[in-house]
Amino acid sequence: MALEKSKNAALTSGSFKHVSYLWDEEKAKSLAGDEVGLLIYRSNLLGADLRLTNYGGGNTSCKATAKDPLTGKETEVMWVKGSGGDIGTLKRSGLAALYVDRLRSLTNVYRGIRYEDEMVELFNHCIYDLASKAPSIDTPLHGFLPFKHIDHLHPDAAIAIAAARDGKRITQELFSGTIGWVEWQRPGFDLGLKLRQCLDENPGIRGIMLGSHGLFTWGDTAYESYVNTLEVVERCAEYLEENYGKKRPVFGGPRLKSLAPDARRQQASTLAPLLRGFCSSHTRMIGHFTDDDRVLEFINSNDLPKLAPMGTSCPDHFLRTKISPLVLELKPDESLTGVKELKEKLAPAFEKYRELYKVYYETCKHPNSPAMRDPNPVVILYPGVGMFTFAKDKQTARVAAEFYINAISVMKGAEAVSEYTSLPRQEAFNIEYWLLEEAKLQRMPKPKALSGRVALVTGSAGGIGKAIAKKFADEGACVIISDNDPDRLKSAEEEFTKQYGKDAFAPTLLDVTNAAQLEKSMHTAALAFGGVDIIVNNAGLSISKPLEEHTEKDWDLLYDVLVKGQFLVTQAGVNVMRKQGLGGDVLNIVSKNALVSGPNNAGYGSAKAAQLHLSRLNAAELGADKIRVNVINPDAVIADSKIWAGAWAEGRAKAYGVKVEELPAFYAKRTLLNEIILPEDIANACFAFVGGLLNKSTGNALNVDGGVAAGFMR
Repeated sequence: MALEKSKNAALTSGSFKHVSYLWDEEKAKSLAGDEVGLLIYRSNLLGADLRLTNYGGGNTSCKATAKDPLTGKETEVMWVKGSGGDIGTLKRSGLAALYVDRLRSLTNVYRGIRYEDEMVELFNHCIYDLASKAPSIDTPLHGFLPFKHIDHLHPDAAIAIAAARDGKRITQELFSGTIGWVEWQRPGFDLGLKLRQCLDENPGIRGIMLGSHGLFTWGDTAYESYVNTLEVVERCAEYLEENYGKKRPVFGGPRLKSLAPDARRQQASTLAPLLRGFCSSHTRMIGHFTDDDRVLEFINSNDLPKLAPMGTSCPDHFLRTKISPLVLELKPDESLTGVKELKEKLAPAFEKYRELYKVYYETCKHPNSPAMRDPNPVVILYPGVGMFTFAKDKQTARVAAEFYINAISVMKGAEAVSEYTSLPRQEAFNIEYWLLEEAKLQRMPKPKALSGRVALVTGSAGGIGKAIAKKFADEGACVIISDNDPDRLKSAEEEFTKQYGKDAFAPTLLDVTNAAQLEKSMHTAALAFGGVDIIVNNAGLSISKPLEEHTEKDWDLLYDVLVKGQFLVTQAGVNVMRKQGLGGDVLNIVSKNALVSGPNNAGYGSAKAAQLHLSRLNAAELGADKIRVNVINPDAVIADSKIWAGAWAEGRAKAYGVKVEELPAFYAKRTLLNEIILPEDIANACFAFVGGLLNKSTGNALNVDGGVAAGFMR
């Protein structure tokens, strides 16, 4: 395509094939005169296209005049994406604002590349807006270039060229000298000076390619910078497309075939808890699985053994995916039965990976390097099946997968036009264990009590179950919400998406008496998060009838849902926990009725008593696996409960000689504390068992009933 056509003709979404043209002229007009507003608008558009940059990657800036609050005079200020954040969701609060002249005057005190980290603290002396975000290490890369609007992105298509062995030559020829080249160097003050030097030596260029790193492009207006970026990336992508399969088959051609989609996902869900257990030997991890076509093309290829150990090139990729992935030496259709045998088969691969990571650390470390971090892999490749990633939370694990897919695209492009090169090990180490990165890690908030934990809560589309699921999500857990009512589950899914986002939960339709749905629910937990750590048996129903009116059907239903359901869900959850080898928790929501005898309650009360004793039996059996089993005994939790919406409430009101609407006050009045019990009260009791303070408690029951003396444990 003609790279200069934007100056002569209006562009539309149809002008580009490999990137998205999203500019809305009406929206831009509404921001006319607001350069910072246009910067944010441009940044959000760029960040919305993952072909241009990945989550959290890249940074953008603009320079404009503003009134100096001390002198009242107009002065040049640079607004640039601050430390952390994501340009796709960037807001004004995510920008750093600095005096341009002060930033550039730091060259007067710069002592050379050995001391450039000390310049980061000096950025604070250049701050214009004291309420703005802290400046990032990339600040001087924007500050030393004279352009009003600048984009620094990590497009796969550009990095593929930047990471090619002869990337400099390709860049020169592809853009006829209009894109400069700066060899790989860690981001910082000195790299900013190198960019300015490149511009001085190549006046009139429209951008700079950073070896193994990314792309700088610019313009005099937000729109010119935006279009310039799209055009350069589009040309890179066109060039790669023209060369795919031209020199040799992509990735050397396929070495094996993938399993069928259903078989892949079944194999992955069976294996995920075992992998999660190995990856959690240092810190408990959350998993993510993908069998994206781009992943399968790579992991099934002849070039996998050559390219995978090389690692990634772009620092953004590397920081999130580690030095290299672990490639499993399992057949796609390998039998995954036999937990002990599988662990014995996988253990040597993990031990070897950890040892190689230790060697990498010991070989590359500096006298002041931080202590070695978790030596387990982040990315695990299973040829014929897919890719697993593990990290401290779901979002980080998912983003790691996205970054490795970016890295795959880079390798694919570089191999198509030349030969892929990765960061040298020492350079990679210098990024991973950079003292500035370590300081950033130390500033991160402490993990919440349930971070790294996965909880499956039955009957969690409403009432007690939903309150428990929300409490656990509030405390950092990933939650599997479930219900046997599709409409109710859909409503809860919408509520959780709005409140927590999609990384915090996964929905599954679950009738606890349905073996197929139960298997699918554990399949969901394994694929979404890598396994399960907490099972909450909350699903239930109530039937209140006099003895003579109680039917066999009533009896079977109560025992199937309450007792058999608790047994089956616990059994399935424990199977997953044993694969992980991380222990776990089973919480059974039973009832005061397990202990208290009352009228018209033979079926429900006896089923609750069975649930209570089944809990004790499970606690006795599972202790050796470090799986705790505990009970919550609620009473009369009426709010948002299906149980109280129909015949049960009428039956209990009749049994006690009161009206249905009088039940809440009736139940409260008969308690020692005279309190109405809410779903949140039960959720808090559940958290008390799993929040970390009661890790040595099992076989216990906690009454949450406002104080019913007849229900005291004895």
